[in-house]
Amino acid sequence: MDVVTTEEPSRPAPAPPTGPAPTARVRPGPVRRLRDAARDAAPALALYTVIRLIGVLTVYVWARSLNLSPVRELTLSDATYYLAIAQRGYDGYEQVQSDLAFFPLYPALIGVVERLTPLGPRTAGLAVATLAGVAAAWALYAIGSYLHDRRTGVLLAALWAALPHAVVQSMAYSETLFTALAAWTLYALLRRHWLTAGVLCLFAGLTRPTASSLIPVVGLAALLAVVRRRDGWRPWVAMLLAPAGWLGYLTWVGVQTGRPDGWFHIQSAGWRSHFDFGVDTFQRGREVLAMSATPQMFVVSVVLLLALMFFVLSVIDRQPWELLLFSGLMLVTTLGAAGYYHSKARFLLPAFALLLPAAVGLARAGRARAVTVLVTLTAFSTYFGGYLLLIWTRSP
Repeated sequence: MDVVTTEEPSRPAPAPPTGPAPTARVRPGPVRRLRDAARDAAPALALYTVIRLIGVLTVYVWARSLNLSPVRELTLSDATYYLAIAQRGYDGYEQVQSDLAFFPLYPALIGVVERLTPLGPRTAGLAVATLAGVAAAWALYAIGSYLHDRRTGVLLAALWAALPHAVVQSMAYSETLFTALAAWTLYALLRRHWLTAGVLCLFAGLTRPTASSLIPVVGLAALLAVVRRRDGWRPWVAMLLAPAGWLGYLTWVGVQTGRPDGWFHIQSAGWRSHFDFGVDTFQRGREVLAMSATPQMFVVSVVLLLALMFFVLSVIDRQPWELLLFSGLMLVTTLGAAGYYHSKARFLLPAFALLLPAAVGLARAGRARAVTVLVTLTAFSTYFGGYLLLIWTRSP
């Protein structure tokens, strides 16, 4: 008698595939990622370079017509201190206006470039500043495109290149290096790359005293991450690294001068600069706007008013708090310090986030309107840059 079963007859196991095994998706290496990022940022870097080249070529032709050396004009005033430090080191505390007031990273880079290349000290200083300006423009593009879109990133870099005092970006000054380090620090914070943010902030603290506006941003962001128990040990490291460069240099100056407040004493006694909560800035601004003044002083006053307006617009636009805090602290440290009213617009060059509302507005306005605005700003920036170097007799 046959037995009926409901079990399905066994099936042979499938044969192994004869083709090549599928490969896991491999993350691109750092070189390829850098190349892709550079290709993505190329329009912003090209536009930034073109605007700055127009400014530099204008200075070159204008200086030649006056029988002046363009390179020399681009390396005067504060640049002479940086170049001297790069060649001979710090002079010490004997002079009234001690060069210990200038932070060490930028002159150190000038010295490295001078030793490794055939460039002289002046051209080495200009080369470092120029490369730093490109790096800063790249960071501005990265932040603008990350928060909004590529067009905003391109316009943010272009607006920064066309500021009234943008000629400083092509001089042997430390503003471009600090802007690059600060902007990449803030970009790293937005992406929660804690170690990168900490290291970059450390170097920013070795570049300019205004790193005091950046360090609290990194510290607060890291503290919030620690409280929320995010990202493990990395925020702790960033919190420790961020102030190390700034505090380290101030400590070293304190040792050199034999007093804990050595750097601040040099600023006050030698350079006549101290924090007075904006009293001197208000008085000088009122004098400039109420009486006949040079174009330089009037433009500085307008820039300061516009900076305050753009900060309010940034708050209204609800920028990330990291950018708002950095911009706010830059405004406080710049407007709140007494002395050097004529240089306050230059001191605000690193406050790039104040330009975001304008970049966003231009990005939405359409190409024809954006081009019209940029051409006009570039024309004024080009003329005013030449005026600052060849007609104005003091530091920008």
